[in-house]
Amino acid sequence: MATISSYPFTILPESVDFTLRASISSIISYMLNVAGTDAHRKGFGVEVLQGHSFTWVLSRLAVEINTQPRQYDDIEVDTWVNDFNRLSSTRNFRMRLGDTVIAAGVSQWCMLNMETRQAVDMTLLKDVYERAMVAEPSPIAAPARLRDITPTASISRPVVYSDIDFNRHVNTLRYIDLIFDTLPIELIENNRGMRLDINFIAEALYGETLTIGSTSEGNVWQFEISSNGDKKLCRAKIEFKE
Repeated sequence: MATISSYPFTILPESVDFTLRASISSIISYMLNVAGTDAHRKGFGVEVLQGHSFTWVLSRLAVEINTQPRQYDDIEVDTWVNDFNRLSSTRNFRMRLGDTVIAAGVSQWCMLNMETRQAVDMTLLKDVYERAMVAEPSPIAAPARLRDITPTASISRPVVYSDIDFNRHVNTLRYIDLIFDTLPIELIENNRGMRLDINFIAEALYGETLTIGSTSEGNVWQFEISSNGDKKLCRAKIEFKE
């Protein structure tokens, strides 16, 4: 069994929004960056997979944020893997400001064949994964399975160069920014904590047109992103603290 890995960061100006706090997408970016770094250090990074024409894709994510760190705060992000099967693996995160946990996350990943765009049996990595496993429970509840919604509002935009990543599909963080772009700015400014669940269903590719639909009830907002009218890409749910 391995141990929990910790990575230090300073919140730089590029990571904050107009409140001088780290944006939600940048908080999640720190988590996903340590996922890549930790996988690389433990022998199953994307560069290893790409040698076999495979890659990592994020299937579900849940993040709870209690406090958004401020510009120039020094933080640490803990990460560990505690579950693995032929279909997916679970990677966990804790973000700490000093001794205080300010955010936590649970992510579920699968392997994709880059040529067929189909899922790959992950037992190919059984040996290396067993050495990387940590006997520590997830810090929050696993990502919820989200259902279809009936949007009451929507916006549309094309997929452009700056949206796509090394997998040549829309980057995870771009989805999160698109979701937050639909929210009232006062809700973001006065955010006192939240939980975000997001399910990824299909890939959004360069040149497609995205539609971001949303609906809300009280402090709960739900979202559905589709492309070219009928291709469902992802669903998300945000519950803000009152």
